[in-house]
Amino acid sequence: MSKRELEGRVALVTGGGSGQGRATALALAEMGADIVFGSFVAGHGTMAPGESTTYPSDEEMAQVKAAIEQHGVRAHGQHHDVRSDESCQDLVDSAILNFGGIDVLANVAGICMQGPISGHDDAAWNKVIDINLTGTYRMVKRCLPGMIDKGWGRIVIVASTAANVSEPNYGAYCASKAGVLGLMRCTALEAAPFGVTCNAINPGFVETGMVAGDMEALARHNNITIEEAYAQSAAVSPMNRMLQPEEIAAMAAFLCTDAARGITMEDINVAMGSLW
Repeated sequence: MSKRELEGRVALVTGGGSGQGRATALALAEMGADIVFGSFVAGHGTMAPGESTTYPSDEEMAQVKAAIEQHGVRAHGQHHDVRSDESCQDLVDSAILNFGGIDVLANVAGICMQGPISGHDDAAWNKVIDINLTGTYRMVKRCLPGMIDKGWGRIVIVASTAANVSEPNYGAYCASKAGVLGLMRCTALEAAPFGVTCNAINPGFVETGMVAGDMEALARHNNITIEEAYAQSAAVSPMNRMLQPEEIAAMAAFLCTDAARGITMEDINVAMGSLW
């Protein structure tokens, strides 16, 4: 694929202020795309007990913007709450106002909260579903029409191996990610006649701030150190390591190329041979 194949394109990345979202924004910028990115910025709300995600600071958002611009492209970042219709519309409007439209949508924002099905905290369940599944719907709904009008578009959704493989105490997370795959498939079929593809990536354990919360919970539950928790999780993989955000970003970038124009309605595991 051409190094600057996305020159002149505009990519919108949710969760772009940290982790896999940041890596994806940078990968698309390296290919020449102008980048609009949103993240839930620290100070706009507090994490719920047991919530695993990352809220970047204003300073970290500025650092991501500067890193993107190092690739010779334009960048705009802002606070974004995928639970809010108004916030989602504002991010889309910013992309149109600043750069003229949206050619690529990378849905990376997400959270995880653990809890057993029996006795699950309802507020925690609703938040996970609202962010991971309905938040993705809110963005796809707003970006797809413009892509259809242009006759070209790429939608990449970061799901999880949890979409296909379950684990005790991860009911909300597994359900939300399984729902994302259903949303992806319907979107792909509706978009296919118009030159727009939609695919999902199912990562295994990726070494990000979100996974750090899981590692802390695992360490507490098993009365082990954080280092031992990471080692246990790495040992699940045949490669005996954890994925890096750039590995997920590389797949996302490939799915946005013309070489991948025949790939749609797929959920692609990037999990080093592990199931979870």
